Amino acid sequence: MKYTQIDISGVVLMEPAVFGDERGCFMETWREDEFRKQVADVSFVQDNQSRSCKGTLRGLHYQIQNPQGKLVRVIAGEVFDVAIDLRKSSPSFGRWTGFRLSAENRQMFWVPPGFGHGFYVLSEAAEFVYRCSDYWAPEHERCILWDDPDIGIDWPLLPGGMPLLSEKDIAGVPFKDAEVFE
Repeated sequence: MKYTQIDISGVVLMEPAVFGDERGCFMETWREDEFRKQVADVSFVQDNQSRSCKGTLRGLHYQIQNPQGKLVRVIAGEVFDVAIDLRKSSPSFGRWTGFRLSAENRQMFWVPPGFGHGFYVLSEAAEFVYRCSDYWAPEHERCILWDDPDIGIDWPLLPGGMPLLSEKDIAGVPFKDAEVFE
């Protein structure tokens, strides 16, 4: 596994070694001892999977209590995946980073606790898998507007306009009004 530390503290892009031949391929996608050594000393308690159609945007989500770290990857299709630092004490507070994750490039993205997270589907459909370091707690879930100008995420929107959004994402709050971490 190749681990690339991003310029926002705690965020890591991971790329597994893929071994292939005429039969197909094999890759190790999770190894606890290496993850703890290279990325973060966390335990995972919940795995989730979603399927979304082209043009769907999910996010920017986080839990203000029971914050979740997320190890995310795409097993079918392609997304643009984003993390924003919501830790007020961090030098990168309010900064975002994003990567194209796909079944083809097999990259994984570690989004630490204290970050907002979202993704936009670029392919006809995408299967998105993520491991969480804490349980889903809907009463603590928060959402920041995906297109907040104070954040300025450069989403690679497809021609034709607005992304497909859930009611929850439409009702997100501006960054300046969002609850954040100390």
